[in-house]
Amino acid sequence: MNTPGPEHFIFIPGALLIGIVIGYIMGARSAKAELERRRRRARE
Repeated sequence: MNTPGPEHFIFIPGALLIGIVIGYIMGARSAKAELERRRRRARE
């Protein structure tokens, strides 16, 4: 059985962290857009 090399212990957490950061940024943009939509509706 072939054991994973040391690069797996760097690559896998790195890929997870990149995914978390991208998701956080996209979620923050979506939340800001939704708040702006609600403010516009409240003004009308």
